[in-house]
Amino acid sequence: MPNLSKNRQDPALVALGEALRRIRLNHDISQERLALLAEVDRSYVGRVERGDNNVALLTLLKLANALNITAAELMVEAGL
Repeated sequence: MPNLSKNRQDPALVALGEALRRIRLNHDISQERLALLAEVDRSYVGRVERGDNNVALLTLLKLANALNITAAELMVEAGL
């Protein structure tokens, strides 16, 4: 069973997930490829993109690095 955040669908998590998805699609990378590059499970990437998981800092850094951006750039894209 997925470890969904008690803050599921919090506006900040949704904004971050939408930004991650936009950037991923702009790089023409599938969720599966991003997960492989960031060394996380594909379903986890999906939950982050939907705003269902409160992503941990180290995982956020891995996801951003896999997209060749900084975590700060991801946060700015999310408006956070």
